[in-house]
Amino acid sequence: MAGKHEHSRHADTTAFTDYGEGEVAGGVNDVFGEEEHHQIKYKTLSWPLVSILMIAEIVSNGMLSLPSSLATIGLVPGLVVIIFLGIFATYTSWLLVKFKLRHPQVHNMGDAGHILAGRVGKEVLGAGTVIFAVFATGGQLLAGQIALSSLSGERLCPVLGAVVFAVPTLVGSFPRTLERLGWLSVPSVVCIAVAGIVGMVGAGLEPEEGRRVRVVESPSFYTAFSSVTNPVFAYAGHFMFFILMSEMKTPTDAMKAAYTLQTFATTYYAIFAAITYIYIGSTVTSPSFSSLPSTYQKAAYAIAIPNFLIAGCLYAHTAAKLVFVRLFRGTKHMHSHTYLGWTTWMLLVVVMNVLAFVLAVGVPVFNYLIGLAASLFAAWYTYGIAGCFWLHDVYHDHGGVRGWKARSFQAALAVATFFAGGFVCVAGLYVNIRGIIEAYQSGEVSRPFSC
Repeated sequence: MAGKHEHSRHADTTAFTDYGEGEVAGGVNDVFGEEEHHQIKYKTLSWPLVSILMIAEIVSNGMLSLPSSLATIGLVPGLVVIIFLGIFATYTSWLLVKFKLRHPQVHNMGDAGHILAGRVGKEVLGAGTVIFAVFATGGQLLAGQIALSSLSGERLCPVLGAVVFAVPTLVGSFPRTLERLGWLSVPSVVCIAVAGIVGMVGAGLEPEEGRRVRVVESPSFYTAFSSVTNPVFAYAGHFMFFILMSEMKTPTDAMKAAYTLQTFATTYYAIFAAITYIYIGSTVTSPSFSSLPSTYQKAAYAIAIPNFLIAGCLYAHTAAKLVFVRLFRGTKHMHSHTYLGWTTWMLLVVVMNVLAFVLAVGVPVFNYLIGLAASLFAAWYTYGIAGCFWLHDVYHDHGGVRGWKARSFQAALAVATFFAGGFVCVAGLYVNIRGIIEAYQSGEVSRPFSC
C-alpha cells in the first residue's frame, strides 16, 4: 500500500511540474469523464476557439471606459497601467492553467475554493462566480441599451431598450455546450474590433476642438483609483478559465489561448485608449463611443451590438452552467437528453437572465454595484487568488515550506499577487461605496424602471 501511495504521489508531482507533456487532465478525475458514448459531449473546444471565446468575453464594453482613465491620470501613466495589467493578467492566467491541469476535477472557482479552504471556500467562491456572472450579464444589457438609445437618437425608453436587448441574450444563452457559443463568438470578436476601429477613425477625422491632452495628470487618490479600476476590470475574465478549460479537447493547450487573448487584449486596449483620448481629450466620456460625432457614434454602437449580445450570453451561460454542474455532476442528466436535465437547464438560464435584467433596469445604482461585485470577486479571480493556487500546490507537492524556500522568487511573486488582489479589492470597495453615497447626495440616482 505504501508503494502504491508513493507512486500516486509521484504521478501528481509529475503532473504539476510537467504540464506540457501528455494528457494531464484526462481520465476518471476529469469533471466530465469519458464522453465517447454520451449524447451530449462537452469536451469539444479547440484552443483557437477558446481564444475567440475569451476575447469575445473580455474585450467587450470594458474597453470603452479606458480612454476616460487616460483622461484622469494622463496618457503615459494610463498606458503603463494597461500594459502592466496585461502582463500581470498573463502571469495569473498561467497560474490558473497550472492549477487546473494539476486538479482536473476543478470545473469552476467553487471547486478550486474547496481545495484551498474546504466547504467554506467552495461556497464563497462558487457563489461569487454566479453573482459576478449575473452582474456582468446585466452590464452587457446596459451596454446594449445604451447602444440602442444612441441609434434611436435617445428617443427609445431605456427600459424598453433593455427588454429588446434582453430577449436575444436569453435565447443565445440556451446551448448546453460552449462550442455552440464559440462559433457565435467569431463574428462577435470581428464586430468589437471593427467597432473600435470605426471609433478611432471617427475621433481622428473629427477631433474635439480645443481638446486638452496631458502626458501626466495629478488627481486625488479617490479619483485616480476610480479611474484605474477601469483597466483593472477590463481584464476581469479569469473566473471563466476553469469552465472553459473543462470543455477543451486538449486542456494542455490552454496557455496558447491565454497568450492569444492577452496579446490581443493588451495591444488593442492600449491603441484604442491612446488614439481615442488623443483626439477627444479630457472630455471623453465612458463609454467612449458616446463622445464621438453622431454619425460615428451610431456606426460604432451598431457594429458593437453583436459583441455586447454574445458577451451577455456567455456570462449568463456561465452562471447557469456552474449551478447545473453542481446539481447533476456524475449523473445521467449531465450527458443525456433527459426531461429533468433539459428542464432544469432552461429554468436556470431563464433565472440568470431575469436576475440580470431586473438588476440592470431596476436598481438605480447598478453601475456602482457592478464595481462592487468586481471589487469583491473579480479582483481575486483575476489577480489575488492565483497566487494562493501556486502556494498550495507547491506546498503539498514539494515538501511544504521547503518547497517555497527552494522557489523563493516564485513564492514572493505569488504572495505579492495575493496582496495585489487584496489591495484592488479593498480600494475598489472604497471608491464604489463612496461613489454610491455621492450619487445619492447629488440626486443622480433615478427611479427604478424609469424612462
